[in-house]
Amino acid sequence: MINTKNKVILAVILFLIIAFMFIRMQKNGRGANIKTGIMNPVTGDVAVTVATTGVVKPQNRLEIKPSIGGRIGKILVKEGDRVKEGDTLAWMSSTERAALIDAARSQGEDALAYWGEAYKETPIISPIDGEVIVRSVEPGQAVTTSDAVLVLSDRLVVSAQFDETDIGKIKVGQKAFVMLDAYPDVKIEGAVDHIAYESEIVNNVTIYNVDILPNEVPEMLRSGMSVAVEVVEEAKNSVLTIPSNAIHYAGKRQFVLVKERGARLAERDITVGLNNEKIAEIISGLGKQDNVVVQDIAYVPTRKPVGRNPFMPFDGRRSDRTR
Repeated sequence: MINTKNKVILAVILFLIIAFMFIRMQKNGRGANIKTGIMNPVTGDVAVTVATTGVVKPQNRLEIKPSIGGRIGKILVKEGDRVKEGDTLAWMSSTERAALIDAARSQGEDALAYWGEAYKETPIISPIDGEVIVRSVEPGQAVTTSDAVLVLSDRLVVSAQFDETDIGKIKVGQKAFVMLDAYPDVKIEGAVDHIAYESEIVNNVTIYNVDILPNEVPEMLRSGMSVAVEVVEEAKNSVLTIPSNAIHYAGKRQFVLVKERGARLAERDITVGLNNEKIAEIISGLGKQDNVVVQDIAYVPTRKPVGRNPFMPFDGRRSDRTR
């Protein structure tokens, strides 16, 4: 006869066996794929960046409105043209001149030529150096003093939004990179040109607008394009580097595993400088001749059957058929 105490012990043992089997079967379905390699520190560049999104827009957008109401006669520019301050952009007639010219036209060529010479058209002049980004009217169209005939931009910039936790890392003059959503292979280099002094609230987040000025404006850049922005907070060139995943941490201690003679692994304390979570600068503790162990752990599904789960009402094979 098995007494009550033995029954309890047997029940506990049975439960542990079932739990152990369950854990093993779960691991068969998804296991750890650990890749280990040996590499030497190399000389390279390390950059720590702050990433965000933004939009291309004119830094100064100027709408050109006529000083009088009337009718557009000629437009001398098109979208994309560069203009200089003082250039004539268009010619127009006042409402009175347009009416007079229409009446003279009905009287013949002589009358039209006389009044056309006696009553000159009014020019529309560019007040700045810039680029034409909008042409909103055509010759013959009637306009008022509130209508924007053309829109000029002095230069295109990228307006990026940084939240208040990152704005302290941004400074005027820092190098930046702009990636266009419409052209993912294009990477534009620029610099931080202006940081807003006043914040805005967007989706309950305090943000600051930062203007990124491209070093060169490519032909495909258009106002309104969405972009990704990376501002270089700090960078170092030609320093000793290793992959960040080779570094181990124990409190404030930083160390790596180094393969020594006889395939023995030893811990080596190091001093780390810049670290962007991909590449880390090594200030001390390693040389180019050291063999550093780099581990990359990725969890990937396997092709093994999941087996039977003793805690489920049906097994894995039936579960597969019911999906």
